[in-house]
Amino acid sequence: MAVTNTKKTVRSFRTMKKNGEKIVMITAYDAPTASFAEAAGVDLILVGDSVGMSALGFQETIPVTLDMMIHHSAAVRRGAPNTFIVGDMPFLVCHLGIENGLRAAGRFIQEAGCDAVKLECTPSTRPLICAMIEAGIPVMGHIGLLPQSVKTSGGYRVNGRTQDEAEALMNAALDLESAGVFSTVLECVPAAVAQRISEKLVIPTIGIGAGAGCDGQVQVICDLLGYNEGFLPKHARRYCHIGEVAIQAMTEYKNDVKAGTFPTDAQSF
Repeated sequence: MAVTNTKKTVRSFRTMKKNGEKIVMITAYDAPTASFAEAAGVDLILVGDSVGMSALGFQETIPVTLDMMIHHSAAVRRGAPNTFIVGDMPFLVCHLGIENGLRAAGRFIQEAGCDAVKLECTPSTRPLICAMIEAGIPVMGHIGLLPQSVKTSGGYRVNGRTQDEAEALMNAALDLESAGVFSTVLECVPAAVAQRISEKLVIPTIGIGAGAGCDGQVQVICDLLGYNEGFLPKHARRYCHIGEVAIQAMTEYKNDVKAGTFPTDAQSF
């Protein structure tokens, strides 16, 4: 049964945190999938740069360009007109100067119809975050594991296991809140650390591999729906096996065509 969405705003998410209501975010990369997410009543859709691996066949997020992200974000908006949509700022865009970053963020809002942008945050991105918010662009932060920095960090790893890392994450989260972000993603952060950060912040946290103590959760749609039966991240849970169903359906179609049983008169003019 489809759920009728009342579109959320940045204020909605802070109210949800205050009331103890968990926030649900999921990724989507095209209009049909976005329409399913809206029908299910999720609170936010993230058009993540995970589109690189999930839909475009890349091995990492690095090859994803701004034009690709605008293209997919616009499709998601068309599929989910009544859902709050966050566009993910891709690799390097936030490190080419404030003017370039502002222009890129503006494209997400003006061309793609997004409600906010997300960016992987480092100390150097703070001036851009402040500039975007000053320009009227809502910003979602992202700390912990930063996929766009895996080449310099040495790979995908949990961030926050040591006391120094945990303190650095707390300080980064507080700094993002003071900069004006409306929420922050915590990716692959120890559950106890993520919970302490969530309890300290006024703004909501959205966890992925960060435990149940966050104010909300985000998952990649392909992991959740089982587009394939290969690698599944520790933080993910498959709720169905779309890949198996799709292969079975296409196999039946192939067999019907080969046998001459499709199309029938019912599918002919």
